[in-house]
Amino acid sequence: MHLVVAVVGAGPSGVYAAEALTRRSRSEDLDVRVAVLDRLPVPFGLVRYGVAPDHPSIRSIRGTLERTLDAAGVTFYGDVQVGRDLSVEELRASVDAVVYAYGAGSDRRLGIPGEDLPGSVAAPELVTWYTGHPDVHPDDGSAAAGHPWVPGLLSTAREVVVVGAGNVALDVVRVLVRGVDELAATDMPDEVLAALGSRTVTDVHVLARRGPAYTAFTTKELRELGELDDLDVVLDPADLVLDESSRLVAETDRVAARNLAVMAEWAQRPTGGARHRVHLHFWTSPLGVAGTDRVEGVQVTRSAIDAEGLVRPVGDAWTIPAQLVVRAVGYRGLRLAGVPYDERTGRIPHSEGRVIRDGAFSTGEYVTGWIKRGPTGVIGTNRSDAVETVASLLDDVEVGTLQPSASPEALSGLLAGRGLHPLGMPEWHRIDAAEIARGQEHGRPRTTLAHRGELLAAADEQPPG
Repeated sequence: MHLVVAVVGAGPSGVYAAEALTRRSRSEDLDVRVAVLDRLPVPFGLVRYGVAPDHPSIRSIRGTLERTLDAAGVTFYGDVQVGRDLSVEELRASVDAVVYAYGAGSDRRLGIPGEDLPGSVAAPELVTWYTGHPDVHPDDGSAAAGHPWVPGLLSTAREVVVVGAGNVALDVVRVLVRGVDELAATDMPDEVLAALGSRTVTDVHVLARRGPAYTAFTTKELRELGELDDLDVVLDPADLVLDESSRLVAETDRVAARNLAVMAEWAQRPTGGARHRVHLHFWTSPLGVAGTDRVEGVQVTRSAIDAEGLVRPVGDAWTIPAQLVVRAVGYRGLRLAGVPYDERTGRIPHSEGRVIRDGAFSTGEYVTGWIKRGPTGVIGTNRSDAVETVASLLDDVEVGTLQPSASPEALSGLLAGRGLHPLGMPEWHRIDAAEIARGQEHGRPRTTLAHRGELLAAADEQPPG
C-alpha cells in the first residue's frame, strides 16, 4: 500500500518528520513516499539560516538531514512555495497527508514607542543577513523590502542595545564583537565578512527584564562569551544578589545555577583596556526607543516581579545611548493561507500533531516543529516532536481514519503542469560543491552563496568531464 505524504518545510522539523516516516516504511508493510517542499532553493531551514556561523558543530547537523533527503522514498522539492505556486487545497488533493513544518518566520514585537525607527531591527533580520539568506541579499544588491541595510548600520554604530536573554541574543553579540579574522573561519558570505570588517561597534548592552537566574542562555554559549579575545564583560555584582524567587530557581534549575556561577566569576574579573565591552543589564526593562530620524538610545527602567509573578517597571527611567537596537525577544509563527491558525499563540491548533480545523480533527493534516509548539527547545527537540506527529499520522492510517489513495506521481505532475522546475537533491549537491570551492579559493572551508541568482547558477552548473 502506498502512503504519499507532503511535508511543507525542509528545516529540521520537516526533515525529522520525513525520517520518522521512512523508518516506519522500512519496518512495516507500508510503502511511504515523502515529498519535502521548501520555498527556498536549498534545504535545512534554520540549520542553514539560523544557527550562528561560528558554531560549526551545530551547523554540521545538516549532514544528518542531508542523508534523510537523499534516502529512497524521499524527494526534495526546492524553490516551490505553497500558497504561491500551488494552494494548500491543491497540495492536499495531490497527496494523502500533509505535515506542516514551516517554522516561525516572524519576530515578536516589544510593543514600545520608537521600535520602528531606522536603526531598530529584529534579531531574525540580522541573523538572516549574516547567515546569507537570499531574502535579505537581493541579486541587485539593494536592501530587501522591509529589511534594514545592515552594513550601513554596522559601519556607523558604536553603541548597540540587544534586548533579550536567550541564545539568539548571545549569537548576535558575538557577531557584533568577534574579530573578523575569527569569523573568516566560518562559512559567512564574502560580502558579510567585508561588512563586518568595517564595524565601528565598541559597546554592546544586553537588556534582560528579569534577573540572571531567569535567563534562557545555555551555559556553553554563555561561557563562550567570556572567552572572546579583547572583550570585557561588565555587570553589576548587585544583580547577582538573589531575591527569594531567584534563589528558588537556582535551587531547582541546574542550568540556572551554572549560569549564575559563570556570571559570578565574571563579576570578579578586572575590566578596562579591552577593545570591546558587553554590558549585561539585569532587571532592566525597555520603555521606548529614543530618536527622531533614527535610533539614538533606549529609555529603560528597573524592573521587578510583583506579587502576581509579573514583571513590572519600578524606579526612575534613564537612557542608554545607542545607534543600533536589536530586538532578540523570540520568533512567531505566520499564517499560511488555507491552514488553520491561532492568532493568539501564533501556532496551528492541534492535538498530538493532528490539525484541528473548525473545531474538529482535519483528516490528512498534521503539524510539527515551531509552528506546532512555538519557538522553544533546541534543534534536537524537533526530532521527538516529529516522532509524535508521525505516530499520530500512522495510527490514523492503521485505524482507517486516513485511507491512502494518492498516486506517487500526482504532485510532480501538478508542478510540471504549472511549468515549475523544482530543485532536487542533485541540484543541492552542486550548490554544496560550489560553496566549498568558493571557500577554498579564499582559504576557507566554505563560503555561503547568499544570492538567489548565485544559488540557481550553481544548481545548473554541470560537473566537468
